Amino acid sequence: MLGNVVQNVRGSLTWGVVPVLVAAVGLGAGGASRAASPPTAPRCVPTTLNSSAVLPGTSLAVSPLPASFDASAATQISLLGVPVTQLSHVHVSGSRSGAHAGRLEGYSQGDGASFVPSKPFQPGEVVSVRGLAGAPAKAFSYSFTVAVQVPLPRSPVAIAAAAPRPAEAQHFHSRPDLQPPTIAVTTPAAPATAPGYVLSTPYSGPGQDGPLIFDDSGQVVWFDPLPYGTEATNLQVQSYFGQPVLTWWQGYIPAQGFGEGVEVIDSTSYHQTVLRAGNGYMADLHDFHLTPQNTALLTVFDPVSCNLTSVHGPADGAVTDGVFQELDLRTGLVRREWHSLDHVALDDSYARPTPADAQWPYDYFHLNSVDLHADGTVLLSARNTSTLYELAAVTGQVGVRIGGRRSTVKVEHGAATAYQHDATLLPDGQISVFDNGGVPKVHAQSRGLVLSVNPQAGTVAEATQFTHPTPLLAGSQGNMQVLPGGDFFVGWGPVPYFSEFSVSGQLLFDAHMPAVEQSYRGYRFPWVGFPTEAPAIAVAPASSASGASGQLDVYASWNGATLLASWRVLGGSSAKALAPVASAPRTGFETTLLTPGAESYVAVQALAANGAVLGTSRAVKG
Repeated sequence: MLGNVVQNVRGSLTWGVVPVLVAAVGLGAGGASRAASPPTAPRCVPTTLNSSAVLPGTSLAVSPLPASFDASAATQISLLGVPVTQLSHVHVSGSRSGAHAGRLEGYSQGDGASFVPSKPFQPGEVVSVRGLAGAPAKAFSYSFTVAVQVPLPRSPVAIAAAAPRPAEAQHFHSRPDLQPPTIAVTTPAAPATAPGYVLSTPYSGPGQDGPLIFDDSGQVVWFDPLPYGTEATNLQVQSYFGQPVLTWWQGYIPAQGFGEGVEVIDSTSYHQTVLRAGNGYMADLHDFHLTPQNTALLTVFDPVSCNLTSVHGPADGAVTDGVFQELDLRTGLVRREWHSLDHVALDDSYARPTPADAQWPYDYFHLNSVDLHADGTVLLSARNTSTLYELAAVTGQVGVRIGGRRSTVKVEHGAATAYQHDATLLPDGQISVFDNGGVPKVHAQSRGLVLSVNPQAGTVAEATQFTHPTPLLAGSQGNMQVLPGGDFFVGWGPVPYFSEFSVSGQLLFDAHMPAVEQSYRGYRFPWVGFPTEAPAIAVAPASSASGASGQLDVYASWNGATLLASWRVLGGSSAKALAPVASAPRTGFETTLLTPGAESYVAVQALAANGAVLGTSRAVKG
């Protein structure tokens, strides 16, 4: 998705894709020098690429992959395919660390277990696994090698930016702590626009960064500002144990363009649950899905030491492995883990290795979306190979490749993607994808694209495409969402536009943030929020334009309350003796009401459309 990045003066991120250029101009992680390394890095690619995860003679799919070289030192041994009651006598031993005690923990889905070692393995060692599986029990054994990970230095906080122009960030009397970017609606929502709000994750601009929901008029519905230096991506609505939730990634984005953080799950009352990646990794920002089987899919980027002479890189080089995990939500165990280094050759990439500098590992793959299908197959998108990959459900092997250097199908004219993002298999068998077209520039502009797949003929053709009336070229990020009614919603990534199109290509809605702002993706979802915090209130003497002497302007807001229809002002001589004195419909995130006269104390009540009281603020002095 995100290529390599350089920091702007604010310390936020501007996405680029030319690692050699970035290194040459001296930008990145504070100029940290590389730690001493051996003359030749360890092997990172198996002798045979694209091997099956299923052990011969068994129904057991395992990870780490047999004969692989990219396992984490903190890895579990995932054994998927038989109930935990049919697994026994599991023994694990490292060539340097010796025998490893551990516990065998079953998945809540009942189809396997993880052996969780009591201590980590050592980088570079060979790990042997053996045991019994199935009924009747059959012996199994295999081995893998632990990678030598390359920790990336953290960038120092950049100097503060100049104050934003007033029109670029929003300000509220009742919530001065909230300063999201402004939203300009350039094509008002048409009657045929799908229901729901726009979900975004602004960063790098004049307002605060964080997950943001806004309505079709550009008014804030909910905003969660994050601490300086912490970013969010991929805000959407999903189902968590049968309940609607907001989900997003949150964490640190290094200059290399992936994420080091966690997945956040927010209930309808905005209570948070944090989900962490397994096997000692940190969750990457690119994709996160909750499944009906109560599992989660997330991406991980793992820089490891690697001899890159096969692709004209340094012998003591480093490469960034593209990883995805499937986690059991009830136990947190890793059910399976897939690595690009096990399945996709280094020379499939359109990117180039940098000189011998571990600060810029070779980002040859750049996994940016993972789409799990009902039959268990998985569709991946990799930016730096310009390829979509279909993985077999059980073995994890790459079958179909669409595009790139080694496409297994014929890509018809108009269907080729370049540095694409967000590939999704649609119910009718077509594939939706956001086709960036650069950077480097391959297409004149970015587009939302629907691909028609003909398995019998082995062809992929363009079914339809959606381009912005003002041509936009998104060199990174971006997505396309197919809405339930058939419309298409496009988030343009670093070009901060959000657009809804009809099936025929008519622009039904368009909005944007200030030009320097970015949002990794943009979605439209229905959402109903019930905040547990009280509504917010602020008061000030009425301005000469709005009222007479002694009257008060009362400012009311309630972050995330979607059922709020109107406000009622309570006034009185004390905080415990309040009565209704004014009311008004909700007019946006913050509504201004005018008291009819002087009040010693005031509070506000949030009302539903039927007049029911949803919440009451604290009382403040008038």
